[in-house]
Amino acid sequence: MKYRTAIAVWLAVTATISSGHAADPRYPDWPCAQAKVPEISVAAVWAGPPLDDVSGKWKDDAKVSALVAKLAARRTPLEEAQKAITEYLNGAADKTGSGKLLFAGLFDSLNAQRSQVLSGLERVTRKQREAADKIRTDTLALQALQGETPRDQAKIDDLGNQLVWQTRIFEDRRGVIKFVCEVPTAIDQRLFALSRTIQQEIE
Repeated sequence: MKYRTAIAVWLAVTATISSGHAADPRYPDWPCAQAKVPEISVAAVWAGPPLDDVSGKWKDDAKVSALVAKLAARRTPLEEAQKAITEYLNGAADKTGSGKLLFAGLFDSLNAQRSQVLSGLERVTRKQREAADKIRTDTLALQALQGETPRDQAKIDDLGNQLVWQTRIFEDRRGVIKFVCEVPTAIDQRLFALSRTIQQEIE
């Protein structure tokens, strides 16, 4: 790897890390353009009957628990999930009570999903910062090797190849982060849509 190429790699990686910092100082490891919302609030997605009497009880109902797991899974198409809600509530003896239990389960499960995704994003961001520091250190070491007389070309080539590999991993992670940044919003939208279906059924 030539001297100018090494400099270009380091500057590109440093710029990526700098531009990836969140504007909100409360969450220095948050890498996404959208603001970090640690949790969905019940009020933001539920306008149905009060839930105080069903808090935590959905797990005691095996049928509700199984349905919640299916509905919360992103691999279940939204239309299929909405249809399953309608079928379940239409067959329930206590439609309102069952609907409240179902929403409580979905709210808990999807909020837990969001928390895992958010934590994962911040964990990868910290790894990216460490990777950028390593690339910077190795770039400076490469520059020093290139400035020596006589040159140890074998060391230069080894370190240059290592930098290429480190940079490739860094760029791959950056692509993953960009993709995963969309997941919390998708979870929010799913919870809102399923909540609305439940409320329509119990009104």
